[in-house]
Amino acid sequence: MARTFYVPRFRLVLFCIGTAGTLTAFYPDKLSFQKAFTRINKEVSEHSRAYETLANASQKVGHRLTGSPNGTRAEDYAFDLLSSYGFKEIRYEPFEVEAWMRDTVTLSVVPNKSDNYRDVPVVSLAHSPIEAHVQGEIVDVGNGLEGDFAAFKEKLKGKVALVNIGLAAPTKGARNLHRSEKTALAIQYGASGVIMVNLVPGNVLLTGTASVTGKLISIPSVCISLESGEALRSWMQEEHSPLHAQINMTNTSRKIRARNVVATLKGSKYPEEKIIVGGHLDSWDLATGAIDNGIGSFAVMDIARTFKALKLKPKRTIEFVLFMGEEQGLLGSKAMVEKLKKSGQLDKVRYMMNLDMTNDPTGLNAFGRTDMLPFLNTVGETMKQVEPVFANQMQNQAGLHSDHQPFMLEGVPVVGMNGHLAREVLDCYHANCDRINLVNVDQLKNTVRYSTMLLYALADADAIPTRRQTDTQTRDYLVTQGLRTPLQIANEWRWKE
Repeated sequence: MARTFYVPRFRLVLFCIGTAGTLTAFYPDKLSFQKAFTRINKEVSEHSRAYETLANASQKVGHRLTGSPNGTRAEDYAFDLLSSYGFKEIRYEPFEVEAWMRDTVTLSVVPNKSDNYRDVPVVSLAHSPIEAHVQGEIVDVGNGLEGDFAAFKEKLKGKVALVNIGLAAPTKGARNLHRSEKTALAIQYGASGVIMVNLVPGNVLLTGTASVTGKLISIPSVCISLESGEALRSWMQEEHSPLHAQINMTNTSRKIRARNVVATLKGSKYPEEKIIVGGHLDSWDLATGAIDNGIGSFAVMDIARTFKALKLKPKRTIEFVLFMGEEQGLLGSKAMVEKLKKSGQLDKVRYMMNLDMTNDPTGLNAFGRTDMLPFLNTVGETMKQVEPVFANQMQNQAGLHSDHQPFMLEGVPVVGMNGHLAREVLDCYHANCDRINLVNVDQLKNTVRYSTMLLYALADADAIPTRRQTDTQTRDYLVTQGLRTPLQIANEWRWKE
């Protein structure tokens, strides 16, 4: 639960000999923001093009898989769209990526010493091997958390692990692991393959990466539907001998060059300071990725349009970034952070704001930075005054597995929007039903107008309370946020004991 702070509605001034200062330097100018927020609210409500352009791209481009011809078309579409909004400073930031693409996969299940094979509908998870032919006894590891794997540590070597992607009958306080982290644990315990069970009803097959690094993994990892998982587990209980799985797959992987797309709006007073707002443009190839992450990336571009349409000139520079390669391991954002580090520019990034499947925001998320709560509370209050339907529900919890992560691991402050999606929409995550019909026009418009208000506040404030953390501060922050264990599993914990 987020802590709340009382924000005074007056400005207290301290006078010293020859000097005037304020105790409230870190509190934003509510009146100034209210005027800007009112203009933003009107502009987006009446002229937003987020849904229109997303629908158009879904038809003209299709899926946006990094490394594919569609991915290249998506990059060009974003560049041209930002140009049409009046941006002159737009650039491609190329990076090299190992582009993984699925080819063939089959899964057959058979009792031990039997020829009663059953074929199970299946889809490969990304970064599985180029070729794999695995046969092994199936061991049901349940939810696939650390304790679940540890309980089978003597039984998994050379076997095929069966795990849930989500948490079935979750234990109170249990925190789910990403599918890549569960695969990493399976590899650690010597499994020869992984079968992930989707927990969404309706025979939905889910894809996504099973690699914590974005590189090829050593064992095949596949996904089956909830119904197939239930049938498989029932069969395991009926049989008096173990069931065996046969996984056969081929995939392709080759190095290509992908491109982040970056549009820059120069700051009027502190042009050397940057606020980065981004969303990943890429998607998986089973559908058009309208929700993941069309609603985020096309919201970013409509936020950029709004700044240009209103001729807003905030004090700090804003970079609007469309990341590629997020689905294959945060590759575009990692490349950007590495470039900023090498050029000595990372300290100039004052804040990173990420929109990934963000929809119909109800509040702001300070991402565990308590020093920002007074500032963000004031911004949220002002947003609610301008648009009373905004719930202004503050959160203060950090998370992983999107393009904010490389920035956060380097101590850059991160902020987010608390949104929500209907259950039937979430059920199509990374699946072949993630299409434009899932997108709610008004909710997408809300994402644009509320995110634009927050972005303007960060970019135009006289002062921002927080700065980039030191390495030690970053470590302590990640521990406090409960992120040490998943980062260790992912081999991204760089601090020694």
